[in-house]
Amino acid sequence: MDDCFADHHWPVAPDYEQFGPTIGSHCKGTNHQAIDGIEKLVFLGDSVTEGTPPTTAAQFYRTLLADQLGQAYPGLEVTECSAWGARVRDLLGGDEQIPTCFPGPEPKRTLVVMTMGGNDIMAWATDQLPYEQARADAEEVAADLQAAIEWFYDDPGKFPAGVFVVFANPYEYTDGTGELDTCPGASLAGLSGNYMEGAAAVSFLQEEYLRIAVETGTDMVFALESFCGHGYMRDTINACYVGPDAELWFDITCIHPNPAGHAAMADLFKTVIDH
Repeated sequence: MDDCFADHHWPVAPDYEQFGPTIGSHCKGTNHQAIDGIEKLVFLGDSVTEGTPPTTAAQFYRTLLADQLGQAYPGLEVTECSAWGARVRDLLGGDEQIPTCFPGPEPKRTLVVMTMGGNDIMAWATDQLPYEQARADAEEVAADLQAAIEWFYDDPGKFPAGVFVVFANPYEYTDGTGELDTCPGASLAGLSGNYMEGAAAVSFLQEEYLRIAVETGTDMVFALESFCGHGYMRDTINACYVGPDAELWFDITCIHPNPAGHAAMADLFKTVIDH
């Protein structure tokens, strides 16, 4: 794992090694599943997956990924159940994304792809939650995610042909600095000041995502690690600096990918799915 992101030096870095994950040689995520024979692709999650303007629908990562997987699996059925503003609790509770998207047994061999958790972390930053409160919420978020992932495997009758789950960990746009004002649209999103106070809680939640992937045998895409260095502090020497030519992957909303970011996200998922 250290070899994958040797150039990153976060002040509070997630300790993934404690869970013994199998990391893909590509360094874009874990390698816990041998994904094959996909007949149905289902997208769950938040607005990163649903897509937001000014990026066009043709440029959304889910569109790119669906097109790529459709070439590999002719006749692939694609369903989109993500929603703007969704939090992890909305997978099973709240908006009930999973029960709504899967009202009964699914006979087709299914791949579930999702991004979720960014809105949970954004709420901490917006409210400038102290560490103790953010950590307590992170524990609830992790419990909700684990329950959601386990739902897919707790009854073999739900997916008699098999189901695979691949999810991304939440990224952030400050390149590890916590400087929320670096994005021009931060104030419109209710973000301002610095939020390093929550760094340890964010790191804990990232660890929990990885732990859940290990324990459930599912896969996690390293969105946080991959997008770090492509945010609004990419031009300064910081924990995520990757060079003077680093491309911006976030749009004017601060929290959503621009077309380059969507292309990068599609590549992350496709690589983990293929390997």
